[in-house]
Amino acid sequence: MSVTLREYTQEQVAAQPIGAWTGMACRLVVGALREQLAVEDLTQPHWWTLNHVAGQPGTWTRAALTERLAKWDDLGIDFDDVFDDLVARGWLVEDAGLMTLTGAGEAGRVRARERNLRVHRQVHEGVDTADFVTTINVLRRMVANLGGDGDLPG
Repeated sequence: MSVTLREYTQEQVAAQPIGAWTGMACRLVVGALREQLAVEDLTQPHWWTLNHVAGQPGTWTRAALTERLAKWDDLGIDFDDVFDDLVARGWLVEDAGLMTLTGAGEAGRVRARERNLRVHRQVHEGVDTADFVTTINVLRRMVANLGGDGDLPG
């Protein structure tokens, strides 16, 4: 679905309020991601948990993962509820306090990843990779200029 944008002068675009545009983009992108995750009965904190545990199985405790993920949470999520839900589903196991995904958890993560990739592809449609990289780097700089963490999450 290609969308044609009206052209404006550089001066007109440069005068735009960055907060309004980043806010709108955030609401639309996050809304689309949350909608896709909801199909799997997941929230973003579920998704973050699945990815972190899959990336470093057997190394995350509840406390360490909560500390890591809390800065991204805008809903006041109780991460213990998220972890408990994933354990109850049979997607996550804890051994000596360390979390690992089960086969069902990895399968759910892969399904959710495919759903998120649909949104990713839609967002990137008509956007050159170099332009996307420039945009992210500009936003990282703005975040750092305002005292935030401009490093990539990882």
